Amino acid sequence: VQLQASGGGLVQPGGSLRLSCAVSGGTLDYRAVGWFRQVPGKEREGVSWITDSDVSTYYADFVKGRFTISRDNTKNTLYLQMSSLKPEDTAVYYCAAGPDFDSTVLGGDWFFQHGMEYWGKGTLVTVSS
Repeated sequence: VQLQASGGGLVQPGGSLRLSCAVSGGTLDYRAVGWFRQVPGKEREGVSWITDSDVSTYYADFVKGRFTISRDNTKNTLYLQMSSLKPEDTAVYYCAAGPDFDSTVLGGDWFFQHGMEYWGKGTLVTVSS
């Protein structure tokens, strides 16, 4: 399974971007998918995930209310709509996939710590005036 993120770029503070993640070599069916980000020299941060079975979602506190994750299994594509962007959102954003899971049992950061099976090259988001 290969994942390719796209849609990054330079945006002013307060602006919006929509990231996409195309999945090939497999399907999104029965897979949880999500986004994490990383700034060079810093630890990876889990941003958001969405399950397949019940379409449950999780957002890290630092993006809650500003980012929206969605998926389209018919297109094998994952999205991240980002709005009210801040300079501290600047990072390389990666999409990831893993086996679907019961979010009532394994919530929060579990997917980023233990659930990711595949991820690909990221896309750079720069928030600056």
